[in-house]
Amino acid sequence: MGSLLTIAVVHLLALASPGPDFLFVSQTAAARSRAQAMAGVCGIALGVAVWAALALLGLHLVMARLGWLQKAIATAGAVYLIWLGVQLLRSTWRGSGRATPARVAPDAWHSLRSGLLTNLSNPKALVYFGSVFSVLVGPAASAATRWLIGGLVVGETLAWFALVAACFGLPAVRRGYLRMARAIDALAGAVFVLFGLRLLLGDRPA
Repeated sequence: MGSLLTIAVVHLLALASPGPDFLFVSQTAAARSRAQAMAGVCGIALGVAVWAALALLGLHLVMARLGWLQKAIATAGAVYLIWLGVQLLRSTWRGSGRATPARVAPDAWHSLRSGLLTNLSNPKALVYFGSVFSVLVGPAASAATRWLIGGLVVGETLAWFALVAACFGLPAVRRGYLRMARAIDALAGAVFVLFGLRLLLGDRPA
């Protein structure tokens, strides 16, 4: 129980640190709807499940030894984040109305896919989970314990980003967003591009 509580606290702190996932969910909730944002949240949670499963299986050690594989995944993730940011910036520069993730994700299915790709675009998540689990989950841990830990981090992810979606989907927040949509979207696009460039250059944000 002590290890589970520690993992829960560490993961909550990691979730609370702003990053591409937070930006994607808040943008989608404010620009479209909480329902569509929740679809994106499910995609993010699915990505977390993938990274957690790989870490619990010890595959983060394989990636650490295969530098070319880690670099290839990081490059693919960086390209996706830069592409997402450029879509926002292009719509803003053209003055074609709101530049939001809705243009990239027009429905719930696309929101889920975009949430999944946004989360998977940061391979440092595998290092994060691998580091936490290697310290707090011993090699003698049972399969049931590993399943419980995986469910814990996925559940926490769902709960946290559902809260983010609910907050940014409030009518007052949506009205404020609509008043400043172009400026906010331009800033969001620049941040996505920045995350992608940092990932591409090797200084990968968590």
